[in-house]
Order: sequence, then C-alpha cells, then structure tokens
Amino acid sequence: MKINTVFVSVASIIRFIGKFFREVFNPPLEIKEILNQFYSIGYRSVLLITFTSFLAGIVFTKQSQPSLASFGAESWLPSLVSQAIVRSLGPLITGLICAGKLASNIGAELGSMKVTEQIDAMEVSGTRPFSYLIVTRIVATTIMLPILVIYSDAVALLGSLVMVHSFNNTGFLLFINEVSSVITYLDIFSSLIKSALFGFAIGTIGCYAGYYSDAGTTGVGKAANTAVVVSMVFIFVIDLIMLQFLNLIR
Repeated sequence: MKINTVFVSVASIIRFIGKFFREVFNPPLEIKEILNQFYSIGYRSVLLITFTSFLAGIVFTKQSQPSLASFGAESWLPSLVSQAIVRSLGPLITGLICAGKLASNIGAELGSMKVTEQIDAMEVSGTRPFSYLIVTRIVATTIMLPILVIYSDAVALLGSLVMVHSFNNTGFLLFINEVSSVITYLDIFSSLIKSALFGFAIGTIGCYAGYYSDAGTTGVGKAANTAVVVSMVFIFVIDLIMLQFLNLIR
C-alpha cells in the first residue's frame, strides 16, 4: 500500500469520526434503533462471553497456582487473579470477542446494504442514513462494552473461585474479601474507560468498513474481514496506551 493511500485513508476515517460527533448531537436521536442495537450487541453476546470468561478464569487461575505455590505464596492467588482480570484480562477478552463477532456483523450488514443500494435509497427518500445506521451502532457498542466487561469480570472471577476452592477449599466470603481488598476504584474506572474506547473503536471501524465497502459480494466479505482485523489491532493499541497512562498516574 502506498504512503499517500494510507494518509488518505486516515484522513477519511477522521472525517468519518467528525461526522459522527456532529450527528450524535444533532436531534432527533434514533432511540428505538439504539435500543435494538443494545439487544443485538448485548443480549446476543452474553452466552459466548459467559462461556469464554468462565474458562479464562479457570485457566488463568490454574496456570498461576504452581508459580505462587513454589514461592509459598498460594494465599495470594485470589488477589493476583482478580487484579489481572479486572485490569486487563476481562476487558481484553470481551473486546476481542466483540471485535470478532460485532465488527464483522456490522461490516457485513452495512456492506450488504451498500451493495444493494439500500443506503442510497434512504438518502433519496430524505431520511438520515448516517444517523440511523452509523450513529446508533457506534453509540450502542460504546455503551454496551463496559456493561459486558463488568459481566465478563464477574463470570471470570466465578471461574477463578471454582479453581481456588478446589486447591485449598477457600470459601466464597474469604475469596470476595481478598478480591475487594486489592481492587481499587482506579482499576474499575480505568477498565470501564478502556472498554468504552474498545466499543467506540469496534463500532467506528465496523461502520466505516461497511459504509464505504467496495461494490459486489467480494466487497462485503472484504468489509467484514477488514473490520475484524483492524478492530483487533486497535484494541491492542488502546490497551497498550491505557497501560502506559495508568502506570504514570499510579
């Protein structure tokens, strides 16, 4: 890819984001469609996030236990696992799952509408396709990701509790007490902010890839693939930037 093409693409994305912020504060907001997107993004992702987060909590706890046991610090296991889950593991797992599921769905859906000229028909009919199709999806992903991350953290901690209980018969109240003693408000707020940025990136990239997809059925597939790959890359970039920022203020 040529350098000038990269700069043109970046400029186009920046204009796309700017248009989003103009439209999101330009009433009326499509509340009904936003609620529909909440259902599509949140409820339909719960089962996959539940299964993945529970297994992640079990696996991470099982892998961490031998290392702590070798130093005689097995009692620190709940504290270690809870910090890892809340600070990084929970948001990252949820973000990657949503990038694979939601970004591809958004890219393919909007790409199909672009190919079949449904978006052009909406513009001709006098409706606001950008507000109805783009703003609603980006708002929904930005709001729903933090909610899904909270749920994912709780499920992952439940999986961790199962393993900790199997190792040393730790009770529920003791586990919760040890977890709450090390998790700070900064950990919680930073996790929510990070997940909101993940959601904004997933929604923006998925919508941009689909809204400006190439003509033909190959364009739809390319839009879905691009949305997934670029969203995952941006999730890791945002995670790295947030990690460096939090290390400075801690």
